[in-house]
Amino acid sequence: MPDFPEGAPCWADVTLPDLEAGKRFYGELFGWTFESASDKYGGYTQAYSEGEPVAALAPQMPGQVDTVPPAWTLYFASPDVRETAARIRDNGGELLMEPMEVGDFGRVLIARDPGGVLFGVWQEGAHHGFGRQGEPGSFCWAEVHTRDPGAADAFYPAVFPIDARGLADPSGLDFKVWSVGGTPVAGRFAIPADAPAEARPHAQVYYAVSDCDAKVAEVQRLGGRLIDGPIDSPYGRLATVADPMGAGFALIDTSTTTGQQPELR
Repeated sequence: MPDFPEGAPCWADVTLPDLEAGKRFYGELFGWTFESASDKYGGYTQAYSEGEPVAALAPQMPGQVDTVPPAWTLYFASPDVRETAARIRDNGGELLMEPMEVGDFGRVLIARDPGGVLFGVWQEGAHHGFGRQGEPGSFCWAEVHTRDPGAADAFYPAVFPIDARGLADPSGLDFKVWSVGGTPVAGRFAIPADAPAEARPHAQVYYAVSDCDAKVAEVQRLGGRLIDGPIDSPYGRLATVADPMGAGFALIDTSTTTGQQPELR
């Protein structure tokens, strides 16, 4: 049996032009250690927290440096990537990398949803995915940030067994919580129409920290930058940041919450 139900986030990696710089940044920020795969996997480098896999760093391929910006990619679990690939095509998505075997580690594909969000799908083999979640230095949550919420709301539940429910938020925030088997696993956030052009559609990956403000200061000390926050929320104190090469991600301290969580509708 797979460790992750179909449609749940199970892995994340960041594509960078300088892996050594990335290892220095994330290693100091989160205390990660690293192990590179064999040369046939192109320098793909797995990150560990307390000895458990939590993420990976991947080098930009030749020709990508000027066309593909550094970014985090989120992977959803699938028991059969070929079947998932067919549903992606049938529902208006685009396959950027067809399903392929990654040794005995598993099978993978890379796709783009109808709104332009890049994501991956992983069918586990020897590599199950996150070995640690919700603890400092590990994956905690993820959201698809899109400028076409209608397309996202039609696409993802058609591709994965996701139940999407909106927040009854008086502020008018357009946000949906995705659940699999009754458990919230991710969210869909509609980028406001008046957001600046640099607010591109993307998958936002959250990493847990024990003190959001202290980690933001550390990001800045290590050459990264603050994009938004820190802010308080019913889910924790959070901030959006970028590493020194421009890959954005989020930090959240779930032990510090403010207010009541909105109901789902």
